[in-house]
Amino acid sequence: MRRQGATGEEIVEALIANSATFEKKTSFSQEKYKLKKQKKYAPKVLLRRPFARSICEAYFKKNPARIGFLRVDTLSLLLSMGNVAANSDVLVVDMAGGLLTGAVAERLGGTGYVCNTCIGDSPYPMDIVRIFNFSNEICKSIVRASVSDVTSQSETSEQSDQLESACNMEIQSNEQKSSSVSMEDISLSSENGVSDLILEANHSPVNKISKSHKVGEKASQETLKLWKENGFSSMIVVAPELDPWSFVKDLLPLLSYSAPFAIYHQYLQPLATCMHSLQVRKMAIGLQISEPWLREYQVLPSRTHPCMQMSGCGGYILSGTRTATNASSQQ
Repeated sequence: MRRQGATGEEIVEALIANSATFEKKTSFSQEKYKLKKQKKYAPKVLLRRPFARSICEAYFKKNPARIGFLRVDTLSLLLSMGNVAANSDVLVVDMAGGLLTGAVAERLGGTGYVCNTCIGDSPYPMDIVRIFNFSNEICKSIVRASVSDVTSQSETSEQSDQLESACNMEIQSNEQKSSSVSMEDISLSSENGVSDLILEANHSPVNKISKSHKVGEKASQETLKLWKENGFSSMIVVAPELDPWSFVKDLLPLLSYSAPFAIYHQYLQPLATCMHSLQVRKMAIGLQISEPWLREYQVLPSRTHPCMQMSGCGGYILSGTRTATNASSQQ
């Protein structure tokens, strides 16, 4: 029937007419049978704007390991416990492919900053952020910086001046290298027969450059200096592959006093160990471990009941508030 050009609805009607048990089914079973066949032979696609909830639900159903088995209700609790609001500077450790970074940036709406930090020199991937289709204003609020960049502080003003001058010299040299590389790319692309694209870029170079802003650019020295002086307003961590205490002890002093934090992990024991260490060193108060709980219901006339298949565990969240402590108690 498909080869003859029959539509999906005609195929479904033919299947119902040839079914020997369709008339014996109840009205509810007949409707369920129709929906099953329509999904297979007459599917319908609804295009909707991507946002944090839809992206999280899609990844949780198709590839939950990609986002660290982060459920949508757990993600919403992280944003709430992290007190993510407008004009906030949020420090995140995102090992969920960029889902957490995108959700925080979506709630900030272009105000404040979300700093995606990494343990080491290589930044964590943020591929999922591109699915959000953020505007340039929101993309500018997403920056990255390693833990060493944020924690490094100069001992004297003379050393800071020397470091700043060295950074300026390095930036100038990198700009010269990038300009030379771009000239080589232009010459190579013209030889490969892509000169039309280059001509279009030469006609309006400003529009081509400002059309899209790269997500996750390195934080500027002025912004890092401001964070060192005032601290971050909150911290959210989704790093199921790491031991929370191994990096929380270094990241927590970067927050301002009375700043909230929330740490997600798929299992309970790593968070319990981290909570005990924070209590012993008196680095935080109001510590608690929460287990998100979600039950999804099917809502239909005379058939409202919990779904037969749903997630059994949504992970655990350690939340608290940072306090001022002396250096001896943290060692």
